[in-house]
Amino acid sequence: MKKTMIAACFALAASTSYAQPGHIADDVYVFIHGGPSNQYRITGRVRSGSAIDILKKSSDGKFIQIRTSTGKVGWADANNVETGDSTLARMPKLESELEKNQSLISEQTTEIATLRSQLDMFESENSTYSGQLSKLQAEIKDLNHQIDNMDESNLMRWFTYGGMVALGGVLLGLLLPYFPKKKKRKDEWY
Repeated sequence: MKKTMIAACFALAASTSYAQPGHIADDVYVFIHGGPSNQYRITGRVRSGSAIDILKKSSDGKFIQIRTSTGKVGWADANNVETGDSTLARMPKLESELEKNQSLISEQTTEIATLRSQLDMFESENSTYSGQLSKLQAEIKDLNHQIDNMDESNLMRWFTYGGMVALGGVLLGLLLPYFPKKKKRKDEWY
């Protein structure tokens, strides 16, 4: 008897340690049976979305042995059992994530509006600076043109002065012979 109790305890511990978490599919209301087929009597029912432990599969894979949260063990159709958390269990997590994402979206929307207003301000400043730049470039072009004209006028002035000096020299050279000459004195000191 002791050996049977010890074996049963090990079997229970082994089935508990190898249990995989799962849940009843979210769209059904499942009856559990005493064995791995519909031929066994119904031993209870499990609401959809209820958390269960998956203990093992039948040899044909059509039924799965489950343990409910109350500890009741039975067999359910494999089409009605899914692994992982149910939608009901995931719903609070999803709702909190949704709230976080909505707050993040509102923050990002505010930031986008701020960035757009800054962009509009920068674009208006840019257009102002572009206008100023084009005016300054026009002034620079005008000043360069004036500098070029000043160089030409200075060159023409120097040519004019040079021409006047040359003309004065020619005239002086032509008129100089007609001026009365001073007679040399004849001193005989030598």
